[in-house]
Amino acid sequence: VQLQAYGGGLVQAGDSLKLSCAASGRTFNSYVMGWFRQAPGKERDFVAAISRNGANAYYADSVKGRFTISRVNARNTVYLQMNSLKPEDTAVYYCAAGQDGTRYRQMNSYDYWGQGTQVTVSS
Repeated sequence: VQLQAYGGGLVQAGDSLKLSCAASGRTFNSYVMGWFRQAPGKERDFVAAISRNGANAYYADSVKGRFTISRVNARNTVYLQMNSLKPEDTAVYYCAAGQDGTRYRQMNSYDYWGQGTQVTVSS
């Protein structure tokens, strides 16, 4: 599976941005999909994950209520809608695909990673 994340950019605090991650291959719906982010000088952190059929979504406390993860399996794409953005959301955002639906917060449960897309939120 190859993942391509895009949609990042420079926005102001309070703005919205929608990230997309397109996957290659025919088995997209067999993967749990996740979004992680990494700020400069910090570790890569879990942001959100979504189950194979999209019925269940999980969020980090820091983004709960502001971010929404979704997927369209027919398009092999997962999205991250980010609202009410804050300067502390500034990071490189990565999408990932894995098959372990229980350890979705852990990086090592994901087998494939996209290249990342930069999100910068100015105050």
